[in-house]
Amino acid sequence: MRTYEITIKPISGFGTLIKGDTLFGHICWQAIYDSSLFDKSLGDLLSDYNKNPFLVISSAFPKIGDLYALKRPDMPLDKLFNFSSLNKKDILAKRKELKEKRLMLVGEKSPLSDLKNALYLNDDELFCKILAQELSPSYRKKNKKSVTVSFSQPHNTINRLTGTTGEGQFTPYTTEQTVFSTSIELAIFAGIRGDITIEQLIKALKIVGSTGFGKDASIGLGKFDVKDYKELDFKSLGSNNPNATYVLSPVVLSENNYKKIYFSPFVRFGRHGDILAKSKNPFKNPVIMADEGAVLIPNNFDFSKPYIGKAINGISKVEPKAVTQGYSLYIPVKVEEIDE
Repeated sequence: MRTYEITIKPISGFGTLIKGDTLFGHICWQAIYDSSLFDKSLGDLLSDYNKNPFLVISSAFPKIGDLYALKRPDMPLDKLFNFSSLNKKDILAKRKELKEKRLMLVGEKSPLSDLKNALYLNDDELFCKILAQELSPSYRKKNKKSVTVSFSQPHNTINRLTGTTGEGQFTPYTTEQTVFSTSIELAIFAGIRGDITIEQLIKALKIVGSTGFGKDASIGLGKFDVKDYKELDFKSLGSNNPNATYVLSPVVLSENNYKKIYFSPFVRFGRHGDILAKSKNPFKNPVIMADEGAVLIPNNFDFSKPYIGKAINGISKVEPKAVTQGYSLYIPVKVEEIDE
């Protein structure tokens, strides 16, 4: 499997943030619409998906030059930061400060060789780095900035008989929307099997970007441009002597295959898209996953394989062949003191 970094630029707000499993579903729909897209049908692409996935794609992360702003690993703070030289009072103050540092910068020149030496940032510090500004701490404290802004967008439908809103289908409602900073670019990581090409995947992503990703795409949300791509070896972002994986999208854990796991649970209450959204049962069975940022310490794992996790079948009552991407690409990392 060859692995790539793909750069995209948001050009609208998003009703759904880009998660790897949802993006995988969008690409599968493109393969259904056009069987020539990958030179084979979706059924052929998924024929051995349980053992040999044709595509594993990540969530989207802010990008600053050659650095990626990834989620801080879902590990206890004392495993990410050194508190040994601090007294109890200073530890409490330091923990409060560090809890806000929800992001870390990673790149080929700044690999995750040691999680305790990574550069951790809060939203405001990331915003300043993207704009290449060095703002004073006092200014940042009074003027909080963030790469994304989330808000409730009101909607309504006018009853043409009364000229106003009303009840039923005319009841006003709101939806959540997230808008990215105008200067932001996002990185998506992808692993592709040898029988498809990166050019085919880029074509599929350009279609998704032009039609819209996720919720409320039909009213203009979820649009993005595909800017560039390059081949990327994830070993260059991590440790040369790894014993754990830092995952880049929600992942389904294989049973009894891990010495230790650090993760935040993510429950995917999925629903079908396109024509199946109008079926008698558009909802999929819920899937419990470990969210991106999880650190998994597997037993006897082959680190030459660029992905971890497993496929999930049987998630739909209206489409028995439907699958969920339970795989994730990962950065190999070294975790100390794994036995507790």
